[in-house]
Amino acid sequence: MPEREIPAHVGIIMDGNGRWAKKHFQPRSMGHRAGAQNFRTITRYASKIGVKHLTLYAFSTENWSRPAEEVGALMGLFKDYLREALRDFMDENIRVRFIGDVEGFAPDLQELIREVEEASAPKTGMVLNLAMNYGGRAEIVRAAAAFARDAQAGRVAPSQLDEGLFSRYLYTAGQPDPDLIIRPSGEQRISNFLLWQCAYAEFVYFDILWPDFKPQDLDRAIDIYNSRQRRFGGV
Repeated sequence: MPEREIPAHVGIIMDGNGRWAKKHFQPRSMGHRAGAQNFRTITRYASKIGVKHLTLYAFSTENWSRPAEEVGALMGLFKDYLREALRDFMDENIRVRFIGDVEGFAPDLQELIREVEEASAPKTGMVLNLAMNYGGRAEIVRAAAAFARDAQAGRVAPSQLDEGLFSRYLYTAGQPDPDLIIRPSGEQRISNFLLWQCAYAEFVYFDILWPDFKPQDLDRAIDIYNSRQRRFGGV
């Protein structure tokens, strides 16, 4: 039996924290806390099995519309994680990058983001992309505006624009597109996640709430990925 292929880039939409909390008769903030703990488990496991790039959808541009109490709890969890990353997570050979409009966060959270990126920059292992205040459409608009500025300044000619050049203006510049995108929780939609990059990704949906998503579920998604024939539009 051939050895299974580990996808180079895996994206996960971490969904279902609120429903997990409701199921366990707990406030939504406890669901997010359980989800944050599972994030640590899955990140370490993905690194262990050889995933090269892992992108986790942590907070979308649309999530600001949630109740202020819930948003505040999420911001607190982000700060806890970043402080933990500076204290403990740096023992892992994982480079942490943030994709999204981080300038939308409070100054103290922005500073923690910068510190974590700088501290993990020398790491040579898996790249962990944390999508925070991220939206796929906003990313594409941002990239188009950046290219337009460069063209106006004469740094690039409009006629040079192709898919490869445009990709350099995205948050994920220099990284491969995702091979596999997983969404726990039972929902079957992309929710504005990596819209440009996911053109030929394989999608796997599980009826499992994110806090209950286990390393063996990641293995199962990879097995499903290996069972598919990727033709990239060919025959």
